[in-house]
Amino acid sequence: MNGPDRWPPLPRLTAAHVPLTRDVLVVSADGSRRQVPLAAERALTLYVDRQELVTLMTLGQEPELLALGYLLNQGLVASATEIESITVDWDVAAAAVHTRHGVSGLAERLARRTVTTGCGQGTVFGDWLDRVPPLPPATQDAGSVEHAVLVQLLDAMRALPSIHREAGSVHGTALWQVQQAQQAQRESGGLGAAGEPQMLVHVEDVGRHNAVDTVAGWMAMEGVAGEGCWLYTTGRLTSEMVLKAAQLRIPLVVSRNGATAMGQQLAEQLHLTLIGRAGGGRYLCYSGAERLRLATD
Repeated sequence: MNGPDRWPPLPRLTAAHVPLTRDVLVVSADGSRRQVPLAAERALTLYVDRQELVTLMTLGQEPELLALGYLLNQGLVASATEIESITVDWDVAAAAVHTRHGVSGLAERLARRTVTTGCGQGTVFGDWLDRVPPLPPATQDAGSVEHAVLVQLLDAMRALPSIHREAGSVHGTALWQVQQAQQAQRESGGLGAAGEPQMLVHVEDVGRHNAVDTVAGWMAMEGVAGEGCWLYTTGRLTSEMVLKAAQLRIPLVVSRNGATAMGQQLAEQLHLTLIGRAGGGRYLCYSGAERLRLATD
């Protein structure tokens, strides 16, 4: 994708790595002592063309993709090709982003911030509620949600090895390709190997927004469109989470957690199917139920 014939090229990214957990000594209620792993939260300050932008509290799993996805989701750049390089240096806890032509109106956008409920993040820039167009209206004829495919996705996420299982205190986000699985489900009437949804990427971070931003960065680098995908998250379905999914053109977001009233309202406005309290074959659909093919249909 980023070969010599591509123009403009995708950004050059470093591959900075840090330990994602750290063992600490704890004392149990019975007085016994033992070592347990904890999520290694750390600060990463993002600089754009040498101007300090924001400090993110992150696990550090894919910091370059996090920086890229953050800039895309905040509307500070329109595409990954506007960025020349992203260099992460954990010795100074910084991500240096060099753009090709600068960020238009950056100072003005920095002055217009909205404080959010985002853990590990907390602000968005500019007219963030106005920059995302609605998705196509939800119908069962286009992009329908098969109950069996959704349940299989939930079962796979529950069994997935993760930092959360090892150390807790992190959120997870996964991008699933479901278009082929949906088609196979309709044609065969049941799920076989060809009808299984495919997980494209799974990211964990101390903040649910950071995890979604990292997925956005991955999509930009891999050229993956959101129309045939679903987004799974362990975090709350707030207005900002809905906005980011719609900006990625992902028609369905599912979480084991619940939704806020503003998140539900925004999902309805953007024609996004919002599913929460999901697990064990049960879930609540807060918006976009027109897409659902329930087990009783």
